[in-house]
Formats: sequence, structure tokens, C-alpha cells
Amino acid sequence: MSIVNLKNASIYQDDFLVLENVSFNLNEGEFCYLIGDTGSGKSSLLKTMYAELPLKNGEGEVSGHNLITIKNKNIPFLRRKIGIIFQDFQLLNDRSVKDNLSFVLNSIGYSNEKEILNIINQSLSKVKMLNHINKMPNELSGGEQQKICIARSIINNPKLILADEPTGNLDPSTTKEIMMLLKEISNNGTAILMATHEKNIINEFPSRMIECKDKKLINHQ
Repeated sequence: MSIVNLKNASIYQDDFLVLENVSFNLNEGEFCYLIGDTGSGKSSLLKTMYAELPLKNGEGEVSGHNLITIKNKNIPFLRRKIGIIFQDFQLLNDRSVKDNLSFVLNSIGYSNEKEILNIINQSLSKVKMLNHINKMPNELSGGEQQKICIARSIINNPKLILADEPTGNLDPSTTKEIMMLLKEISNNGTAILMATHEKNIINEFPSRMIECKDKKLINHQ
């Protein structure tokens, strides 16, 4: 089943054309790397997929939502079906791990405290971080913070995770741990599109690749 389907799409950053004639499919449970030089359009492509940047022409569908016709009021519904992992974590530093994840669940409509705690416990257990539930972000290492971000990204059981350089600030051993975790999530049925510039990761964890280059998206098999 196709989770992402772009056809002849043009990707813009404001009025600047970043990528043109983009055609790309990502299926359920598929893991795919997004590679390319800095400034080649990787982040813009990801932002278009979760509707932070509008898709102005071509065709695009993500998790059943049409990116051309989607209304602003429906963008939160699209994002509920997508997990997003950033390089710089983007955790709320004045809140505990539990409260960071509660904030996400509250924002998508959960209100029952018992249900929220149960979901948080399940999500943290999947990334082996349940014993850190009451810690503050500054009490965690970079790798531990990224695991919390992964827990946040899977908290609503998304069919798609968009990861923008998720290992960019991590040491090699922690990077390997994070990659094994992402691969496990993918094997369990969640599609993952991961932007990276780290060739050693691709060599150690080979998978399909697409490349942003010269305003084109090149499919590598």
C-alpha cells in the first residue's frame, strides 16, 4: 500500500523552485534514504510532505491526504498520521519526558489521564526508555533524547515517519543503536523516509535511496 505518492510535483521554498518534476512512491513498511548535498532540497521535500510548505503544482498524496487540495484546518489531521524526527530533538526543556509526550497527546485530542499514561508507557517501552519517564531533557544524553523523539514520533502509531538527519549529532555507537531502532520500526510496518548525508550509515544499513541533485529527484534502486 502506497503511503507517499508524488507525481510531477514541484517543490518550492517561498517562490524559489527547489525541485521539479518530482515523482516518488513510498510503500507501507518501506525504508528509504533521502540523500543530497546541503541545500539540495531534502528538508524542503520533507516539509512539503507534512504540509509545512505548500505543494503548488503536480500531484501529491501522503497518508490519504491530497497535498494540493488540503485545507489549513485539515493539516493537523495529516500530521496525526505522520511521525517527525528532527536532528535537534525539539524537546520542551522545561518539561519532563512524560510531560513532553503528554503535550503531544493533548494536542491531538487525548484527555483521559489514565489512557495518556498507558500510551506513553507503551511508546517509551518500545524504545527502552521507560525508566527515564520522569527525567528532564537536560538529564539525558543526546542519544537518549533522540530515543525520546522516536518515542514521540511513534506515539500515535503512524504509518509514516519522516526523519531529517536524525543521527547528525550522535556518536557512531549511538548512531548504530538509533538505526537499529528505526529499522525495527520499519520492519513492523511503518514507512520511513530518512534524510542523511552519512555514507557510513547507508553502507552499514543498506536500503533504497533517492537523491536530490540539480533540482531533480533521482531514484536509486
